[in-house]
Amino acid sequence: KSLASCKWRILFYIWWGFKIRRLRSPISLLAPFPLFHEPNATPMSKIELMLSRPSRVYRRGETIEGKIVTVLTSPISYQNIVITATGTVNLQIRAGLTGMIDSLYGVVKPIRILKKSLQVASAGKLGPGKIETPFSFTLSPQENDTIATFYETFHGGNISIQYLITADVMRGYLHKSLSTVLEFIVENDRANLITSPQLLEFVSFYITQDTQKHQLLPELLTGCFRVTGKILTQCSLKDPITGDLTVEASAVPIDSVDIQLICVESILAGERFITDTSVIQTTQV
Repeated sequence: KSLASCKWRILFYIWWGFKIRRLRSPISLLAPFPLFHEPNATPMSKIELMLSRPSRVYRRGETIEGKIVTVLTSPISYQNIVITATGTVNLQIRAGLTGMIDSLYGVVKPIRILKKSLQVASAGKLGPGKIETPFSFTLSPQENDTIATFYETFHGGNISIQYLITADVMRGYLHKSLSTVLEFIVENDRANLITSPQLLEFVSFYITQDTQKHQLLPELLTGCFRVTGKILTQCSLKDPITGDLTVEASAVPIDSVDIQLICVESILAGERFITDTSVIQTTQV
């Protein structure tokens, strides 16, 4: 009864216990098995949203049609199937940005501009396989909603306007619901834009050595430099930005002329606007 013999006896008992367990149980101890089993989980369940328009672009007053596609390996029961459309304005911060807008992050709460819910189906069952459940609703504010204008979808550097459709297959408190989210795009009606040629408004501009704030070459300070032109101030995002530019005089040779499109985002903080700019694209003309 030495210490060594006790160790061997304990190891022998442990090995013999595992051997008996393996002989009595049809499940091998070497086979992988879950430590925690969720009895209400649906194996290999899949749910997704599909809209009738592949572009997912809609305008106010139009009907959004689509279907909820579920792929199940076994039937499930549900309490109801609900479609919810939401629209929010969010403040987000670009990486590495510091300043006044950065200080407002966390203070400015998301602004809700749309929320509509629609019950697609009441209590029932979804069988195994692929099932498509259609739905449709009109893109318009609720009756008690005070917001009468839809803002266009916008993903900027600091501000984001996003519209989402959420499908929920609710299965009760003891079961995990099936959910999926899809973004759709909201655009303003083109009829609200100025389309008549005689009503198009151009803004004239000029560039001289006196209008520049950065340091200039001595030749430009002593010589003459003047560029004039005009540009259209209202247009659709799908239409080209048109205008003209004339170099009237330049004391130095001009290597290239670039047009830069800049996005200006403003946030109302108290009684003043905080503005941030970001470059969208630069085009050599």
